Amino acid sequence: MPFIDIAFAAEISRYEDPEFEEVARRNCNEDPDKRQSAIEELRSMIYERGLCNPRRMDDAYLLRFLRCRRFIPALAHKLMVRYEDFRRKNAYLYNCSAFGLQKVKNVYGGTLPDSPENGRITLMRFGRWDSEEIPIEDVVRCALIMDEIAAMQPRLQILGVTIIVDLEGLGVRHVSKLTRTVAGQIVALMGVSFPIHIHAVHVVNYNWFISTFFSLFKQFIPTAAWARLHFHGYDMASLHKHIDPEYLPPEYGGQCPHVISTEEWLRKIDIFKDDFMVQELRELGFVVESEKCTRRVCSSKS
Repeated sequence: MPFIDIAFAAEISRYEDPEFEEVARRNCNEDPDKRQSAIEELRSMIYERGLCNPRRMDDAYLLRFLRCRRFIPALAHKLMVRYEDFRRKNAYLYNCSAFGLQKVKNVYGGTLPDSPENGRITLMRFGRWDSEEIPIEDVVRCALIMDEIAAMQPRLQILGVTIIVDLEGLGVRHVSKLTRTVAGQIVALMGVSFPIHIHAVHVVNYNWFISTFFSLFKQFIPTAAWARLHFHGYDMASLHKHIDPEYLPPEYGGQCPHVISTEEWLRKIDIFKDDFMVQELRELGFVVESEKCTRRVCSSKS
């Protein structure tokens, strides 16, 4: 099987790889000997405080939140409350065809293989968004399903994500579609309200127009997140101080051999998806058409 297909097959894996134990210690402060007690403490907080009503309470689900808050149950609980609040307030974003979001072309992408230090390098290129053809809600939905699928994978829970926000080509036609609500949703999806461990956010390829664009977002960025936000302009050497060029696309002075668009990623996930993923997406509110299911999925009970 070609490397790229192996990589996509791994995107739906929920295997807890023992070889990632040391990475989990470094990135998530995860101690196998204390893991269960932290899970139980978080579960007790949820029941006792009554601030949220998660659809799942199993160990694997709670582990998502602990891993991206360095196994501090109180912080993981706050994140879960924010996540559940986001889902409640933005239920309409989930009401769409999950794999129909392939129509959101050019905006998002990522590199493979993942960086051991920076995790999944994810690209957000809003200047490439066709604002006349694709509604802003679908742009947000595409980021949403990326987050939800990523959060299912233990490997990405541990490795985390580094985001490159590329503003090349951003113009008035794009910013005119951005509302305060949309800006808040995008910031929430960049780790503020989601169980995704974000190493850093790097903003590149911008000019004077960034002040207009960024003013929509900065009000939603928590104080603690500012230290992880870096501005590089057109200086790729500055970006390379944070990310090894081996894991960057050529357009950023890198040598990464596989730069995957979100539409390609969703198309492959649609092929490799299993029963668990289909059930999870449907329970979240996404539509997954039965006729597009894999043989394994279609043979299961609906």
